[in-house]
Amino acid sequence: MLELRPNCECCGGDLPGDSQDALICSFECTFCKDCNERQLKGQCPNCGGELVKRPPRAAAKLAKYPASTTRIVKEQGCATH
Repeated sequence: MLELRPNCECCGGDLPGDSQDALICSFECTFCKDCNERQLKGQCPNCGGELVKRPPRAAAKLAKYPASTTRIVKEQGCATH
């Protein structure tokens, strides 16, 4: 089951478990659509892997299987590709 991290690692913006704007890599590093479009260009700055749309979790399932509350934010933001 996906961890559903609660925020973008670049800008710190909120990405709730049902967000349509979250992208992840195969390690579940999580970024927002805006940071991806502006600077990441589909590539994870941590592992170099491809960023793909994170599937949103249905509200009924979020109640039983909540998203993570652990926030991860890169101190220096993300480098531009």
